[in-house]
Amino acid sequence: MSVATADGLTLAGRDRRFGLLLTAPGLLSLLIVITFPLFFTLFTSVHDYTLLTPNYDTFVGLENYEEALDEEYLPGSLWVTTKFVLASIVIEFIIGFAVALSLHATRRFGSIYYLILLAPLLINPVVVGLLWRMLLHSELGIINYAIGLVGISPVSWLGDADIAFWTVVLTDIWHQVSFMAILLVAGLAALPREPYEAARMDGASTISCFIHITLPLMRPVIAVAILLRMIFAIKTFDIVFIMTKGGPGTATDLISYYIYRAAFFGLDIGRASAMAAGLLVIIVALTAYLYRYMNSLK
Repeated sequence: MSVATADGLTLAGRDRRFGLLLTAPGLLSLLIVITFPLFFTLFTSVHDYTLLTPNYDTFVGLENYEEALDEEYLPGSLWVTTKFVLASIVIEFIIGFAVALSLHATRRFGSIYYLILLAPLLINPVVVGLLWRMLLHSELGIINYAIGLVGISPVSWLGDADIAFWTVVLTDIWHQVSFMAILLVAGLAALPREPYEAARMDGASTISCFIHITLPLMRPVIAVAILLRMIFAIKTFDIVFIMTKGGPGTATDLISYYIYRAAFFGLDIGRASAMAAGLLVIIVALTAYLYRYMNSLK
């Protein structure tokens, strides 16, 4: 039975309205923070806007998008980004799942392990880039010093194109694998125990339980973890900016850094905005696809 107040509202209705009143300022601020940069990007993408001649009056339509598609090095940057995203996610998933399974099976000192796991994730990406750039310095870095003690010649971690790419990938993995592991261990903790108990009564092995129970039940969580990491990996900028500046050559020229160079080195905000809008469309499309896939698993 609902109780009416003096103003004619039920207690539940008044609480709901009060809750909306409390959350409205935060939601409004979030809406402004999200929508203003988005609309500004879309607006400048269809105008002749550069840092030297900022012009909001000259509407150019899809000209900036056409110029972006004609960029000579854009396909290469997209390919580097694709390799980076795939390599990061695959390796992070394997390591993260292994860590999650270990933590899930560990009962003693669990809080200490979680603290250690969270430590890299709490470090600012700029600091991560600076830290690893110093550690991997070809002459002064401690890593080259350490491998020199066992007779291995110094490695140009950031100066060789092939090595630099994997150096950036491994740096990102070191920083972000904790995120993957935490999501997966939370998913493992939420799994029901009944299927495992029934399987053990039937004589199922640990590996069989993992393949036929754990993996199927974890598919929605795995999909969410991969989706979030995919979005974060596509947007990776800080580590590349600090460690390699997209080099050597274009070996680590991720799309986010490519757009940054177009805007602040090429001074063409309109063209850079067009590329950013295109990247947004790609991310939204991938997100929608994975979202539909997650719904199909329910």
